[in-house]
Amino acid sequence: MTATTLPAPVRDVPTQVLVDGRWRPAAGGATFEVTDPATEEVLTTVADGTAEDGEAALAAAHAAAPAWAATAPRDRSELLRACYEDVVERTDELAALITAEGGKPLAESRAEVTYGAEFLRWFAEEAVRAPGLSRTAPAGANQQLVQRRPVGPALLITPWNFPIAMATRKIGPALAAGCPVVVKPAQLTPLTTMAVAEIVRAQLERRGLPAGVINVVPTSSARRVTGPLIDDPRLRKLSFTGSTEVGRRLLEQAAAQVLNCSMELGGNAPFVVFADADLDAAVDGAVVAKLRNGGQSCVGANRFLVHSSLAEEFAARLADRFTALSVGPGADGHDVGPLIDAAAVDKVAELVDDATGRGARVLAGGRRPEGRGHFYLPTVLAGTPADARCVTEEIFGPVAPVVAFDDVDEAFTLANDTPFGLAAYAYTRDVGLALRATHEIEAGMIGINRGMVSDASAPFGGVKQSGLGREGGAAGLEEYLETVYVAL
Repeated sequence: MTATTLPAPVRDVPTQVLVDGRWRPAAGGATFEVTDPATEEVLTTVADGTAEDGEAALAAAHAAAPAWAATAPRDRSELLRACYEDVVERTDELAALITAEGGKPLAESRAEVTYGAEFLRWFAEEAVRAPGLSRTAPAGANQQLVQRRPVGPALLITPWNFPIAMATRKIGPALAAGCPVVVKPAQLTPLTTMAVAEIVRAQLERRGLPAGVINVVPTSSARRVTGPLIDDPRLRKLSFTGSTEVGRRLLEQAAAQVLNCSMELGGNAPFVVFADADLDAAVDGAVVAKLRNGGQSCVGANRFLVHSSLAEEFAARLADRFTALSVGPGADGHDVGPLIDAAAVDKVAELVDDATGRGARVLAGGRRPEGRGHFYLPTVLAGTPADARCVTEEIFGPVAPVVAFDDVDEAFTLANDTPFGLAAYAYTRDVGLALRATHEIEAGMIGINRGMVSDASAPFGGVKQSGLGREGGAAGLEEYLETVYVAL
């Protein structure tokens, strides 16, 4: 555990490697620092896991797999339900931790704790509902049984931007299905994920269930730990959330073992405002879709495609809303917190410079505020050309480029002009046009007249280069089950 001289949110959080129910130092004893992006101050140091630690974690998961697979679904369900209740009870503590290491405003952090807890509750309910089949074969000669088994030990690689929700979205279904796990949390925000793992570890211990069901290996070098694990035949599942570039590399490596993979990768979400849209509602939705976690969300709106008759007014209204928001440390009650690190600020500034160099006009923001911390002001760019980098690339920051279109066909062409297809948003009063949008926009999740799509009870995932598989909903459990057909 961390020393009592550390900031309150991180004081009692485990900072070591979790293997087979015990928190211990990393092999070799190395550590890395976790900093507050709002102040650039060091919060604590965390064990810097090695390949040896990863191997020990996988060995523990592999040893626990038979007993965990044989554990009654009701027992798995009640474990997850108890973890849900523990997370809810500790909402304020966990929210403060999210804000400390990730920078997001406290109100958003509390919302993330609620969202993350819902995955534990949802999969607690799904644990007793794994599908199966028994029927007479069409020819009548035998019975057909379709059984569902746990895939086996799973490696869960989580991102930094939603450290509790992305962890529970993977841990919940894996444990519900009967799969023990090795979690590799993000280097930038490992503490929240480790706090959740401790909740699960304590509940396993309390119930006399196998300790190796959950293992955690934080590290400053993901490849050092995950590379050997993906090559190990004892690993049977890989679930990764992160960039498409890294996802491609992991898929290439996983191919050697024909490893079962779930990939939630990059996005470039269009936010389409048709000519008949309710402009007030569209602006409200745009603020939510763009500025959640300061724009650092894979489902965040990236490109604002607005009918030419509304584009200038939409951009002006959005600029007014952005300008009115306070920017500062999330712990101090500000509306918009910092970006995760200096490199993130540099990238956003570079994208804005590229857009203005191509003729876009800055209506709000467009610069870094003075003072310490990794901040960038909420920015609206009007008259953005469709070939600007902030339109063709994922921004991951508080920048809203507005691109005008003239007709519906052009809107759909622009919306689909990307290799990504994670989320999309569309605003229209026309039911027919709304239905057409759900058919023509190439995305795994589409919000109609709303700026948020995420829900623990719904399938989360994308098409094209935004990933493989789904998390959440009934589909989330399927990712950790394999099908066995028996002819009886």
